[in-house]
Amino acid sequence: MVTDGGHRREAGFVAFVGAGPGDENLLTLRGADLLSRADVVVLDKETYGALLRHCPQDVRVVDVADDMGAVSLKAVQEAKAGCRVVRLCAGDPGLFSSVTEEVAACAKAGVDFEIVPGVPPATAVLTYAGIAPAVAVPEFRIVDATQVDDWSVHAGSAGTVVIYNGVADAVAIGKALVAAGKPDTTPVAVTQSGTTTEQYTVVSSLGRLAADLKHADIAEPALIVVGEAVGTRDRLSWFENKPLFGWRVLVPRTKEQSAGLSEQLRSYGAVPEEVPTISVEPPRTPQQMDRAIKGLVTGRYEWVAFTSANAVKAIREKFEEYGLDARAFAGLKVAAVGEATARALVEFGVKPDLMPAGEHSSEGLLAEWPPYDSMLDPINRVLLPRADIATETLIAGLTELGWECDDVTAYRTVRAAPPPAPIREAIKGGGFDAVLFTSSSTVRNLVGIAGKPHKVTVIAVIGPQTAKTAAEFDLRVDIMAETPSASALASALAEYGAKQRQAALAAGDVPRRPSQTRRGARRRAR
Repeated sequence: MVTDGGHRREAGFVAFVGAGPGDENLLTLRGADLLSRADVVVLDKETYGALLRHCPQDVRVVDVADDMGAVSLKAVQEAKAGCRVVRLCAGDPGLFSSVTEEVAACAKAGVDFEIVPGVPPATAVLTYAGIAPAVAVPEFRIVDATQVDDWSVHAGSAGTVVIYNGVADAVAIGKALVAAGKPDTTPVAVTQSGTTTEQYTVVSSLGRLAADLKHADIAEPALIVVGEAVGTRDRLSWFENKPLFGWRVLVPRTKEQSAGLSEQLRSYGAVPEEVPTISVEPPRTPQQMDRAIKGLVTGRYEWVAFTSANAVKAIREKFEEYGLDARAFAGLKVAAVGEATARALVEFGVKPDLMPAGEHSSEGLLAEWPPYDSMLDPINRVLLPRADIATETLIAGLTELGWECDDVTAYRTVRAAPPPAPIREAIKGGGFDAVLFTSSSTVRNLVGIAGKPHKVTVIAVIGPQTAKTAAEFDLRVDIMAETPSASALASALAEYGAKQRQAALAAGDVPRRPSQTRRGARRRAR
């Protein structure tokens, strides 16, 4: 046992965890559990950094790219110091793994270790490519190309042969199999970056492999599949048929706001790129908000109207500062503009009394708001916690209805710093397939910090006001959400992508992403 701050804990160990084939959601439950309790994680951060979301906030990270030679020593030292070390390995550590020496180092040092299997690429990548490797075939072989000297051993297989580490020599391997007696009509599929949104598959035959790979630009990580099972792809392909598969979509919001939207886009096969255009900061002086919170608690207001989730967050943080919770809203009527705002209130423990039945905007809320009636309303005052750049539409409308408004700056929106040069170049040069604008400020700020999106980029907006702002910058609006919510906007883009794909297939063409239509765009051979 090891002492840690006066407490006793288990001795250290090293867990070699298979990270799976690439899709972060294919991590095993055992792997996620070990990460959740890890003191130290050793991994290729560029490839598997997303899996750190399972770890404690104070976990120490060792990037193997920084010092490959010291990985074994570092893991052993940390374990001997009583730490729980997780070493994330590609695929399945029991299948063509490069961590054998690291495992041996732990055994030699007397350090406890565990090997956790991962989902192997040999099955997962094929499944994501729509290939059923062991359905109605007599044999299923997995081969490491670096260990094969004589391909005639595999030429006689009547089943499926899956080849690891062979892309650089794919053409030579194909010729060797044909020379050893394999029919040159035998189907072949080569899949790069399998199970990720960058997955790309070339389907060919042994006889045509050289021609079909010539302009395909395939590189590791990739798998070669040889055999009749490749023919199931026509019926079983699902991952690469997603409506936005491979689309690079720009999400110009605050990073906190874009998380859910990005996850939804990934479910459609897209590759979201979060580019913050605004930063949400507290008011320059807190006195106004302090008075508003005091008035809310002491009964100064009849209504509180929230026009954004950020306003809810600002009030909630002030409540926590004063030791208050949702019970302080007792006796108050609460209005919310939009689903995201309502959801933020519900998470806080407050159910909105009023929401727009039609358009989710200040105008839509005013259409539902009752006029002040001195016989029914004991108080005629409304609290409006808003951004410093909010419009005056709601105040003017409520005043006409007889209400008095306390317009309080709950937070400030500040233009974010420009994104890195490669992102700016991709925005202006057509490197993005689509951009989602969720407010007028995201339009203004993105153009201000990075420039206007290229004309081939699909422009999707959340509502009429955002569309109007886009038009002011001479941006063509292709998509508008049916309801003003980020979720509806992502769904509208997916529907657009599906229609574009179906139209291309109906015309006998290969579906192409918008970025592939710009002049000079590289086209992969298919």
